[in-house]
Amino acid sequence: MRTTWFSKCLMAVSIAGVFAAAPAMADTTLKMAYALSTNSHYGAGADAFSKSLENSTGGQFKVQQFANSALGGEREVIEGLQLGTIDAAIVSTGATLNFVPKTGVFDIPFLFRDLAHARKVLDGDIGQKMLAEFPKRGLVALAWGEQGFRQLTNNVRPVVTPADAKGLKIRTTENPIHIAAFRQLGVLATPMAWPEVATALQQGTIDGQENPMSVIVSAKLPQLQKYLSLTAHVYGPALVLMAPGVYDGLSDADKAKFKTAGHDAAIAMRGYVDAIETSGLEEVKKQGMQVNTVDHAAFVKAVEPVYPQYYKQFGKELVESIRDTK
Repeated sequence: MRTTWFSKCLMAVSIAGVFAAAPAMADTTLKMAYALSTNSHYGAGADAFSKSLENSTGGQFKVQQFANSALGGEREVIEGLQLGTIDAAIVSTGATLNFVPKTGVFDIPFLFRDLAHARKVLDGDIGQKMLAEFPKRGLVALAWGEQGFRQLTNNVRPVVTPADAKGLKIRTTENPIHIAAFRQLGVLATPMAWPEVATALQQGTIDGQENPMSVIVSAKLPQLQKYLSLTAHVYGPALVLMAPGVYDGLSDADKAKFKTAGHDAAIAMRGYVDAIETSGLEEVKKQGMQVNTVDHAAFVKAVEPVYPQYYKQFGKELVESIRDTK
């Protein structure tokens, strides 16, 4: 069949389009979201993830960071990963609980003795099996990051014993594991999205909140809170997540590079937490916060009545295997 002038033009345009698109296809920019500032453990993790990925892929993959909940709260971010509107994220287990309920086991109060204990569990068989649960819920979990142990702050009074906490209106994450323990203590647990917390503290809608030192410092909470009690009531893991729509389309070689980037992000977050556990205390004291230790054994005893609920929810064998990890 004779080639017409129109078909020649159409072919030329198509070929030109292919060559014009080729450079754009060579580089991919991924949107990575997280709730805190760039000067936080999440920011440290995101930077490490970005640098690792750019170095290992020769710049083929770049990361654009959206800090300070710019793309929504953690629940919205996880939904964005499932929908493919967000490519990667660093989130807390307070949010993943609504999508992968088993992750809630790590949020049981006074489950972990210290950071070394928590890291051994997450890096071991228990933690790695948990990461494998995420694809069933339309998510890809690359690695366990870290926030550190959660501490209590408020504007009413120093909290040293469980009785001191009774009646305080404390913002919590939307995490029923935490809420059950706080209610056992007589705390008025108030679930609230993180972007709303600063305003609520300023207006006195809530008396206080609870978060790791990494968040207390990076979110400048000493400007909003008077008292810091070192309750260390819950260990706060974090997760480096990806959208399956992105990850599943990668070659095996690139998947390995993304997993390495996730691991590098986790190491960076842990390094930040190690540093802030010491320097953060000095920083908040300088800013006028009153810091006090608590009767830790009394708090552990006070929440013990909630443990049967956790055994029923997650299985006593799993809970005890975590507690008994050496």
